[in-house]
Amino acid sequence: MIVWRDGDYVELDERRSAVAVGVFDGLHRGHQRVIGRARELANVHANRLAVVTFFPHPAFTVHPDRAPVAIGTLGQRLDGFERLGVELVRVLHFDEQLALESAESFVDRVLVHDLRAADVVVGEDFRYGHDRAGDVGTLIAAGAAEDFRVHALALAGNGQRWSSTAIRESVFAGDLERATAILGRPFTLRAVVEHGDARGRELGFATANLRVDGGVLCPPAGVYAGSVRTPDGRWWCGAVSIGRRPQFYDDGETLVEVHLVDFSGDLYGATIDVAFARRLRDQVRFDSVDDLIAQMGRDVAESREIFRISPPTTWTLLG
Repeated sequence: MIVWRDGDYVELDERRSAVAVGVFDGLHRGHQRVIGRARELANVHANRLAVVTFFPHPAFTVHPDRAPVAIGTLGQRLDGFERLGVELVRVLHFDEQLALESAESFVDRVLVHDLRAADVVVGEDFRYGHDRAGDVGTLIAAGAAEDFRVHALALAGNGQRWSSTAIRESVFAGDLERATAILGRPFTLRAVVEHGDARGRELGFATANLRVDGGVLCPPAGVYAGSVRTPDGRWWCGAVSIGRRPQFYDDGETLVEVHLVDFSGDLYGATIDVAFARRLRDQVRFDSVDDLIAQMGRDVAESREIFRISPPTTWTLLG
């Protein structure tokens, strides 16, 4: 897969492109539907399957005070595109200059000049250009003038709208089942393992301590069952703790700690993926450390059972 960022020199073959356009934050089922339709059109006309995506989220530039947290990293998004068979990704850095670009200029520069679009697939509420002046109607008119077809799809299914906003709301509320239903897979946090204070090892449950970017979505405090993908691509059963460790601190910093069941090895500095399957319980202070250790054992046992029933091999994972 070719990733074409601003300033890159990319030489393409003579084929035209079927292009899916959007932010695609989270790459949920609605986004997958848009890219799937573009893939169908590319196959029918023997064209290239391309995606145009924006990074960071346009709101970071246009309305920074209202900008949402990202559902995943750009790397996760690119991994997902590749798994969906995308051949070319045009990553547009959304800065003030792009925010000021007219709808007409965007079409001419990106869709016509860069990608030689034959088909353009978007969500039904797609907006583009300065002040969001462009919509599906103006895109259809531009396509008639520039010889490309426009396909606008509804981003809904099973009686609910598939949206990045709904995913954020669900994860913030700890409603992982709803988030999974919209994403088509468990919500997955990608982060770097950093050194901690070895408290988990002292308790008999060694943990990988994650450095989580404040601009990336993270579930609320609690204990979760999940799965962890290590850099070698292998998935492990995981029990995840998010919180301030009330057993030991009255007002500590919020930590994300992951116990990889049956894993032994050094993960410091590695990037891992943590897929959240189910919320198990709240963070609480126990009467004694022994009570905490006993509960941690039950958390691990429950996580094992969930991993056994629904292993990652049953998921449609997109990065």
